[in-house]
Amino acid sequence: MAEAEETRAVTLPLLKNVQEMLNEEKWTRAALSNYSTGQFKELDILLRKAREEKAYDDLKKLCDDHLVHTKNSIIALYLSGMIALSRQLIDDAVLINLVTIFVDNHKWGIVRYLCERILDYGESKFALRTLAECCKNENEEEPIIGIWERLVKVDYEEADIAKTLAEHYEKLKDTETAVDYYKKALHRYIGKGLFTNVREIWAKLIEYCPEDIDFFLHVEKRIAKNISEDKAVLLLEDVFHSCKKRGEIDTAISILKLILQYDERDNLARREITECFRIKYKDHSQLDEYIRISNLTQNWRNVREAITDFEKHIAFDKGSFVFHRTWGVGRIASMQGDEIVVDFAKKRSHPMSLKMAVNALQTLSKNHIWVLKATQKKEKLHDRIKTEHGWALKTVIKSFGNACDLKHIKAELVPSVLTVGEWSSWSSRAREILKSDPVFGVSQENIDLFTVRDRPISIEEKLYGEFKAGKNFFDRINAIREFESRKEAELDSEYFNEMFGYFTGYLRSFNQINEQIVASCLLIKEMSVRHPHLGSGLTVNFEDILKNIEDIPALFLKLKDARLKENFLLQTRLSTDAWPDIYVSLFPYALLPSIISSLEKEGYEDKITEMIQNCFENYRDYREAAIWFHKNAKNSRWFSDAGIGEEKQIITLIYILDITYRDIDNHRDTTENRKINKQVYTLLFKDGLLASFINNADKDMIMRIYTLINDVKDLDPADKFRLRAIVQEKDPEFKFAGEMEKRASRGLMVTAAKYEEKQRQLSHIMDVEVPANSKEIAFALSLGDLRENAEYKAAKEKQEILNSTVAKLKEEIERAQIFDPATVNTERVSFGTKAVLVNQSSGTEEEFTILGPWESDPENRIISYLSPLGGTILNKKVGEEFEFALDKTRAEEKTAYRIKAIIKVTV
Repeated sequence: MAEAEETRAVTLPLLKNVQEMLNEEKWTRAALSNYSTGQFKELDILLRKAREEKAYDDLKKLCDDHLVHTKNSIIALYLSGMIALSRQLIDDAVLINLVTIFVDNHKWGIVRYLCERILDYGESKFALRTLAECCKNENEEEPIIGIWERLVKVDYEEADIAKTLAEHYEKLKDTETAVDYYKKALHRYIGKGLFTNVREIWAKLIEYCPEDIDFFLHVEKRIAKNISEDKAVLLLEDVFHSCKKRGEIDTAISILKLILQYDERDNLARREITECFRIKYKDHSQLDEYIRISNLTQNWRNVREAITDFEKHIAFDKGSFVFHRTWGVGRIASMQGDEIVVDFAKKRSHPMSLKMAVNALQTLSKNHIWVLKATQKKEKLHDRIKTEHGWALKTVIKSFGNACDLKHIKAELVPSVLTVGEWSSWSSRAREILKSDPVFGVSQENIDLFTVRDRPISIEEKLYGEFKAGKNFFDRINAIREFESRKEAELDSEYFNEMFGYFTGYLRSFNQINEQIVASCLLIKEMSVRHPHLGSGLTVNFEDILKNIEDIPALFLKLKDARLKENFLLQTRLSTDAWPDIYVSLFPYALLPSIISSLEKEGYEDKITEMIQNCFENYRDYREAAIWFHKNAKNSRWFSDAGIGEEKQIITLIYILDITYRDIDNHRDTTENRKINKQVYTLLFKDGLLASFINNADKDMIMRIYTLINDVKDLDPADKFRLRAIVQEKDPEFKFAGEMEKRASRGLMVTAAKYEEKQRQLSHIMDVEVPANSKEIAFALSLGDLRENAEYKAAKEKQEILNSTVAKLKEEIERAQIFDPATVNTERVSFGTKAVLVNQSSGTEEEFTILGPWESDPENRIISYLSPLGGTILNKKVGEEFEFALDKTRAEEKTAYRIKAIIKVTV
């Protein structure tokens, strides 16, 4: 407070001086004709002084208050507007009002100065447009082109000036620059729905860059969407005639297919595509026959079905490669009428009818990866694929419809060409190439699918493709950020304009606040800091959005982007005095250290303390928050003030461990609960928190903690056993009453050694034997004809045995209760003891060690406590007598025994 008063005292003369200037302006009603640029330069000096004295806030408030009743005050408008501009505030209405006053009075010198001052802080559509007007009025033609170029870069709707610039450079014979501006104008006229202008520029672009087919196809989709499909067809026809004239028949066919998608009854397009097929396949021996049987020229046949039929047939010719799912890759040796002969590796000179071949065989190009694997030496193909990553990627991707993900690429190369070890380093390099090489793009339907382009694409097109293929809203946020960060990507390109428009569209019309609205607002604010012109024209502000969010924590969690979350916190702090309460409500869900540091820095430690108490009291709802505070804040002052002792922290963690186990069993938020469960388990057991606590605790405290741990039903018995050992090491006299009976009744008692052995056995089956069996089945399937496939039957039988073994092992391991040797009591026969029996008929002694069914070894006189004899002698004392029939088939012949001794055994 004292510092604020001191600052106020320093700035008081400056504010007093400005107040006097405002009063003098108001009283004298100075005429606009008396103003000059020199007076504004003096105001700039005053602004610098205010910034140095940190008086911007007070100065702006003074000017804003003055504008309430004197709205055209030149001094107040300038000072308030420039302070707002320096803070990158989106609302520039004050400076626009000021400039307009001088434009209306034709004070062009001042207008120029004001526009240039605005532009000192970044590009402004209003300032650039006004500056160009100023140059016109002062008959300065030369600077206008440069101003227009700047304007077109920031005003994504300005079409006429873009067209004028294109014509300017066209006259200068600078075709490349002219084409760039024609493309900008074309996109903007499409946005305005002006087809006459669109067609005029379209013709220019076909003249100057006819090979840029990707551009024409991209624009054609926008025309169909924004204007009409009929108009899109008209323009595609122009592209088709250009392609055909240049002899690019494949491209011409692709264009005609697009036209027929819009209108399958377009007979002209049907005739043209037939003619193009004749040109492309002029050397094919069966061309006329395939045109005839596909009814390609008959208008009654659906044209798309006819094209598909024709292309399926035309792929079959002598020398073509084919694939059969049983016989693999083959090559057509001959064609005679309706019969073809195929040479497969395992089935030479195999005859087939054409109809059967069309249905049963898949045609392959000679560069298909399957053909290369079948026809080239493995060593040669291996060496080329290993060293020529780009070629290998193109080959595999083109082999499968020019759309392939890395998983599919791996399946084609490993292990048939590359080893698993080689794939690891090879795939890292492949990922780099797919991301950086302009020949590769991504499918606009699925960002995971890579494609090969006929021509290298610009970085803008590549990033735009990734944007369009983004699986969700936040993927697209990452894509536009990537675009903005790349130096070679222009923000004035139509690709960026379309991407940016995707987000501004959310803010132009909405009824209810959701995460997309909030994220769009935050993103635009984030980008407007670096590029102020991006925020112009938008009237939505974060403060209004924040007021209308019904559930702030729920919405905050839906912002699947760390930078957006941090920006949300910043904007919240700037927008409302209630930000500390909002921060407190967010932390248990967000767990962001920046929230704690902001509250601490601003002196809200009492709120942090209350939040800690609330999180530990309501640990069921705030599980992760309680864990976070224990891990990251238990040594802080405000945590100590919360009064959460070490015992309460540990008890809370045990409760969280137990409820997460239960929620996992009940399939409630399984993934989230597994993550929380793993955190707590690591803290308590792996990090030694429980062991450390027990070593420093008294008996009552140990009993409470151990009882809680022992009641966690799904905790691994081995962990309970190890904790028990720690307790006994600290206090050998510690009693665990009733533990033996409780554990025996709940499951299968086993020794620690056997428990670990069974786990190793299960792991070996799951990790080694099951995968090996899956490969055996896959290989057997590849042999075909399952009815007489002995390999397949044997592999499936083995699979059934493995599945049965795994199920049994899992069930037994789940029931297993690890025996604690410390619980052995030799007063009675029990698990872990040796019973010495006297055969009262013969007088001889017999010894039996009592363990579990896993350890049972009758030949060595180790029996299970669940066996008939084991169950009979269990819990008997020394001296007790009993009868038992060793031979089940002769149950009436029982032998009398007496317990002579009970000895503890080492297990």
